[in-house]
Amino acid sequence: MTALRVVVVDDHPLVRSGIVGVLESQDLEVVGEAEDGESAVALAESLHPDVVLMDIRMPRVDGIEATRRLRELPDPPRVLVLTTFDLDEYVYRALQAGAAGFLLKDASPDRLVEAVRTVAAGEALLAPAVTRRLIERYLREPAAEAPPSRSFDDLTEREREIWLLIARGLSNAEIGSQLFVSEATVKAHVTRLLAKLGVRDRVQAVVLAYETGFVRRGAEPA
Repeated sequence: MTALRVVVVDDHPLVRSGIVGVLESQDLEVVGEAEDGESAVALAESLHPDVVLMDIRMPRVDGIEATRRLRELPDPPRVLVLTTFDLDEYVYRALQAGAAGFLLKDASPDRLVEAVRTVAAGEALLAPAVTRRLIERYLREPAAEAPPSRSFDDLTEREREIWLLIARGLSNAEIGSQLFVSEATVKAHVTRLLAKLGVRDRVQAVVLAYETGFVRRGAEPA
């Protein structure tokens, strides 16, 4: 099996070195390192990694803008952003920019490797408690402009139910357990749901749920 190709982006050399060591110890191929977002985009264009592990606060071009630029590439890599609780306000913006998920910087080495493999496989990395905390906190105040009106009348009752559970941060397995259906059935529903919503992954489905008011604080559908 071909090793996953990863670019590590962080403006602190010691942090980068530690991350690289963890990834390479688990047969993940680190094909490049960058100290800012501008260099990260250039590396991704030339090296075509599967995953970019992206810090948020960096000089020149930060991780949010770099994520946006990466997602505009013809064959974009998956972006996994790194954050701390002190930088919560940046995470939601990173998800809006197209990140596949986020990981806290105090995560264990095993969790880091698992996160890279998860987003490389096309899944979104959503930690339920942190996801709810972030999104509810930063969508608590009404937007300056009302979000575009969206009708979700074409969603089935089951699709709406699953969307709500996705917005709560539940995995397919957790949704299946709660709804008493198989994980494969949930996956099929999620695929149809994302297509109907016109979003690329679960992260964007969560963002859309809160932005449009489908889910309000307390995670009950509108």
